[in-house]
Amino acid sequence: MSGGHGGGDGRDGEQPVERRIPGPRAAADDQERLPPFRPGGSDPPGPAGPPGPPAPPLPHKVLKSLLGAWALAACSAEETAAVEDHLTSCARCADEALRLRDAVGLLHTDGTLDLDPMLRSRVLEGCLGRRPARIPVPSWAEPYDAETARLDALLRDIGHSEWHAPVRLKWFEDDRQVNRRTTVAGVIGHLMAVDGLVSGALGLDDPLGKDDGSVPPTPTGRTETYWSSAPRPPTRTVREPWRDQSHTLVRTVSFAGRGVAELSVPYGTFALPLEDALLERAFECWVHGGDIAEAVDYPYEPPAAAHLHRMIDLAARLLPATLAGRRRAGLAAPARRLVTAGSPGRSLHLEVEGRGGGDWYIALDSPAALGSPAHTVAQVALDGVEFCRLVAGHVLPVEAAAGQEGDREAIRDVLFAAASLSRL
Repeated sequence: MSGGHGGGDGRDGEQPVERRIPGPRAAADDQERLPPFRPGGSDPPGPAGPPGPPAPPLPHKVLKSLLGAWALAACSAEETAAVEDHLTSCARCADEALRLRDAVGLLHTDGTLDLDPMLRSRVLEGCLGRRPARIPVPSWAEPYDAETARLDALLRDIGHSEWHAPVRLKWFEDDRQVNRRTTVAGVIGHLMAVDGLVSGALGLDDPLGKDDGSVPPTPTGRTETYWSSAPRPPTRTVREPWRDQSHTLVRTVSFAGRGVAELSVPYGTFALPLEDALLERAFECWVHGGDIAEAVDYPYEPPAAAHLHRMIDLAARLLPATLAGRRRAGLAAPARRLVTAGSPGRSLHLEVEGRGGGDWYIALDSPAALGSPAHTVAQVALDGVEFCRLVAGHVLPVEAAAGQEGDREAIRDVLFAAASLSRL
């Protein structure tokens, strides 16, 4: 293409015209009016003389082209003064300068760029508040739905190598804390294998893929079976089948209707109603999500207060039967005062403070008795999250209670019974 200015190139007898390269961001006629450039911002030394006429003001186009450099504080003192003087009389340039200065401020933020791990929950809550789901998730399945979603958000954020980060699982056996070392991928495989107990109760496929009765019916047995048969070491490929399984469980109980909550889920030596089994799975998902987060240095908050309250309530309801089992095994003091089934008996007041807190009265002598404020012989006060850490086997019973009052033997028995609820 030919240039916009006329001029020959030496052909047809015309004289050649000198070509000029235009300067950046300014028209040629603007640049012709620029004052001569002086290195260092001053004239070369010479004999002092009368001051010359003031330099002509910079054209509008040149000043406009300097706004970006001005916003970045990259102009010389003379250019800065000229730009700021111009901004007092040119509204369009003043608006543009403010926008550029705000944009520069965003480049120097000290805040983290990581997404809030609770963002997904808040977005879903807002969406469902405006448009309820056609088939809502039952309230008793909401903790499981929320905790699997939170753990999945963590797993999406970690890198490929972090799936092999070591994780140490801790729980209580025979009144002592034991542990087992695995990886992030191994923890997700453990969750998937134990969730298979709920899948089986609902008539869904077993994630271990065996229907010949060779898989042990206990959580520990299923986990050991998965770990021994899975590729070594387990990799991030376990995330997708685990998440598909959790989605299927929530979808199934949502469509099944009210009666499904009472369906029995066998755990080998005991059984739980489906409502409690999904709550127990939500609790374990949160606890192991915290184990993973600690291993990969990721922030992880406790569950919502309403969900945490349900988890604490489940543990409190299981304590009387657990105490009776420990008494039969010789691990707890013998019963002091038996009463008829359904009657109030000796009780411990469990006061849980903070998030998810409340008051529970634990029957001490028989699981058939009723806990009663009028028959309280001891009181234990704990923080809600700390109580859950005790139930998970992550804290020693002798270090758990923030406040203790009354029968020391009853207090010890209840704290150790809470810790014995933990397992692999």
